[in-house]
Amino acid sequence: MKNLTFADIIAMQQELQEKYKDHWSDLTPENGRNSLLWMMEEVGEVIAIIKKRGEDAIMNDTAVRKQLVEEMADIMMYYSKILICYDISPDEFSQAFVNKHTRNMKRDFVGEYQAYLKE
Repeated sequence: MKNLTFADIIAMQQELQEKYKDHWSDLTPENGRNSLLWMMEEVGEVIAIIKKRGEDAIMNDTAVRKQLVEEMADIMMYYSKILICYDISPDEFSQAFVNKHTRNMKRDFVGEYQAYLKE
């Protein structure tokens, strides 16, 4: 299996959207909020697996791991829908991710946290 790019993921989501266009809401900014809410429900399903099954089962039980990874894929599917709703291209997202990573590499998270605790 190849490693998917954001462009691949978005193209796959657009393909799925086209297939169900008569049943699903359009991928517009107005519907982005709903996709975010659906994504949060999927996050809740991941949390439930972690809480109920635990790390040992996730790492060692094939069925539990498969369920977790499938729910994580659902999160990515909704996330890609949100990107599409707000017309965020793979290149635009990638650039923002690289910029954020660069800034974070220069940050002092420990110092910031200690300063926060003193406030």
